[in-house]
Amino acid sequence: MDASGSRQVRYAVNGQARIAFEDLGGAGGDPLLLIMGLAVSRFWWPDALVSEFIRRGFHVVAYDQRDAGQSTHFTDAAAANPVAAVLRGRSTAYSAEDMTDDAMAVLDALSWDSAHLFGHSMGGQVAQRIAMRHPGRVRSLTSSGSLPGDISGLAAGRYVHAGLVARLARMKFPEGRDGDIALAVAATRLLASPAYPFDERAVREMAARDEVSGMRDTAAQSRQAGAKWHGGRLAELRVPTLVLHGSTDPLLRPAAARRTAKAIGGARLVILPGVGHYLPAEVYPQVAAEVRALADRAAPIPQQAGPA
Repeated sequence: MDASGSRQVRYAVNGQARIAFEDLGGAGGDPLLLIMGLAVSRFWWPDALVSEFIRRGFHVVAYDQRDAGQSTHFTDAAAANPVAAVLRGRSTAYSAEDMTDDAMAVLDALSWDSAHLFGHSMGGQVAQRIAMRHPGRVRSLTSSGSLPGDISGLAAGRYVHAGLVARLARMKFPEGRDGDIALAVAATRLLASPAYPFDERAVREMAARDEVSGMRDTAAQSRQAGAKWHGGRLAELRVPTLVLHGSTDPLLRPAAARRTAKAIGGARLVILPGVGHYLPAEVYPQVAAEVRALADRAAPIPQQAGPA
């Protein structure tokens, strides 16, 4: 943080992409890299969850994926709607491998030889793919509320609640900051579970941090969702893995988590009772404790020379 107490953004470079990242605290702890979901930025990591990670001995860094937040947006690339982009046979702007390499650029910029990964929603898919493509740099993998990382297109569709996707697509709010925040609150409320209190104030604060509205930017969503994976299979993974999923996730069926955990040898599956796609504050201590236990079971990776 700077002298005023505000966080400082830094940038890593991967080819044409500048990737914004931020140190959230816990220096000296075990490195933990957070990866957020479809087109939304690092500002959507709740402060209370980050604090739980730091309290358990993690040094926490979050970054904006390409086409999200303060990272490079590939606005010159053609983009269909997100559903059409998923079904297309080729990537619309860049590959899923490019997205995994963005995370490696962040690790290099931090001089981290390796890190524990925590990805939520599409960020969980990206985290899985990072572990498949760069296993030597992943200490442990936590995939939360996500699809299996080695499927796409129609194969992924079986795990998606199409009705909620349609409801989200039909949402209309006025252009501008007030409309962006109202859209974020309404969409997040749909993704949450009525079994837990909905903290509208916290959601408004996270949405207000964003310079751009990822929930409104369907072109960015299309480019990210349309990035095709050409890499390995989850069955090849040997990285210690935790798979989390809400039992009442209205967007992605828990069967997706079961498929992911079954494919990865030794993976631990935790279904969170009554939890939706948006993680409520009530489960933050449990989530952080599970990630800490996973990290403690992970064998240390031999030190490698990092960049100067």
